This record gives sequence, C-alpha cells and structure tokens, in this order.
Amino acid sequence: MGMANRENAMKLTTEQIREFYHRGYVKIPGAISKSMVDTARQAINYSIGTLSPKGLNLAKHHGGGEVVSNLNSSPMIKDLYHKSPVISLTESLLGKGNLKTPIGRTTPASRFPNVLGKAPPEPTGHIDNMGNGRNGKPKGSYHRGFTCFGIIYLADVPEPYSGNFTVWPGSHHVYEDYLNKKGVEILSNGQPRIDQPEPPHMITGQAGDLILAHFLVYHCASPNASPNIRYATIARMSHIDCAKNGNDCFTDIWREFSCVREVMGID
Repeated sequence: MGMANRENAMKLTTEQIREFYHRGYVKIPGAISKSMVDTARQAINYSIGTLSPKGLNLAKHHGGGEVVSNLNSSPMIKDLYHKSPVISLTESLLGKGNLKTPIGRTTPASRFPNVLGKAPPEPTGHIDNMGNGRNGKPKGSYHRGFTCFGIIYLADVPEPYSGNFTVWPGSHHVYEDYLNKKGVEILSNGQPRIDQPEPPHMITGQAGDLILAHFLVYHCASPNASPNIRYATIARMSHIDCAKNGNDCFTDIWREFSCVREVMGID
C-alpha cells in the first residue's frame, strides 16, 4: 500500500475516540513505520555524539532535548508527522481539513536516565500554556496555543519509570470543571493543584507508537530509572481556528474536536 493510501486509511475507531474523550489520550500502536523511526533516532544519536558540549549534563537540559535542538522541525523529525498517518489520525478527532498544516514545531524529546541507586520519585505533572518565568513566558501569563499533543516513541518504552509520557486520565474534564467554576483568570496564580480522578499512568509502548493527547490533560515525563534513553518526539498541533478560539477552549474543551462531539453526542 502506498504512503498516501496508508495515510488516508488510518483513522481512529469509534472506540478510540470514546477513549480519547474519557481519558484525554489515546495510543495508536505502530502508527509510524520502522524506517522513519530509525531515521529520526539515527539523527538524534548523531547530533548527541557530534554536537553535545563537553561536560554538559544532558539529563538536566530538558532530558537532552535542548542538546539536539538543531533537529527541531528538521526534515527527519517533520516527516514523522507529515509523511505518516499522524494527520489523518488527528483529523479523525478534529474533523477533515481542521488540522492546521504544516504542523508547527516538531521536536525531539529524549529523556536520559536521571535516577541512580535509589527508588524513583513519583511523577509530578502540569498543564501546558502557562508561563512560570523559566519557560520563556512571563510568570502568571496563560495563553492556549494548541489543540492536541502528538507524541511518537522512537524506541521501546516497556516499563514505567522509563521517562514515559505520563498522563492523569480524566484530568482534562476536572480542569474544565474547575476553570468554569473559578474562571480562567485563576490561571494567573500559577498551576492549579487540584485532586485528580486517577493516579498517573506512565504510558508504555513500542517504537512507532503514536500518542494523541488533549491540550488540557495533566501530564509530564516520568522519572527515568531505566538503563535506557527514552527516545521520542513531540508536536503541539493546532485546529485551524485555534488562534481565533483562544482561551475560550479552557472552558469549552471540545469546541475544536468535531468528531469527538459527534461520537459523544455533544452539541
């Protein structure tokens, strides 16, 4: 089957769309071909081996992501999203033609082992779109800038505490309720620390697996107590009306997910 046909053929099932609605994410096994995964991982390893400054603590530089920032939106990374089923799978949440393309910043997201000789700490999460003064955004600022995460594993992540992309299932619903009650302006006080409906789920998977996650899901990369680098990429993908809808989607979280609304019977 040609790549164009393969892209068009891959859609989320109704069951997967329901899972995305309830849990805030869905994993699609084997969405990305082995050859594309290998090309991207080779580029990351080459960059680490040739460009990393001597003596730099890679684990403290966003898990190594900053070290290979030369690969941000490079062809090897962009192709994972544009020459694969990622677009058609995402549009089976947002609706045909509703994903803004080309997809914006696509970045390597490696996580080096960062726990030695002791039990790993529990994951601590956050929601995106907020400034803390350390992430290039002023402290107290908030601006919803995307609709959906797209994470691709470039190597197997078979166990928890391996730098896994980690989510708190159902947290997007909790935050929507909280922000409707308190008002979006409360985000100017910083990350809301509220009780979550479920414990964190450290997503395991294999090279080539794609994870789609709602922008408002509470998430993080888990501590990496494994012997392996967690190789992955991440993109923050946007609906074509994301800029127009802006912060309104903090309290109307399915506005940009027309296929989810249809399946779930949301007006």
